[in-house]
Amino acid sequence: MYVCVCNKVTDGQIRAACDEGAYSMECLQSRLKVATCCGRCAECAQRMLNDATVARVNEQPYRAAA
Repeated sequence: MYVCVCNKVTDGQIRAACDEGAYSMECLQSRLKVATCCGRCAECAQRMLNDATVARVNEQPYRAAA
């Protein structure tokens, strides 16, 4: 689905950018130009970034404190 209509950015592209290391809205804006025109997509893009970050953290193996 399109998240940013202005720049034709899809949810898949945002997820892929997150998987490749994007960790902030600034990263997404730099890589994909999402939320750089009208800004209506900023909240959705941020939510997707947050969800991807949580998923990435949850995938990390648990390591006990030494």
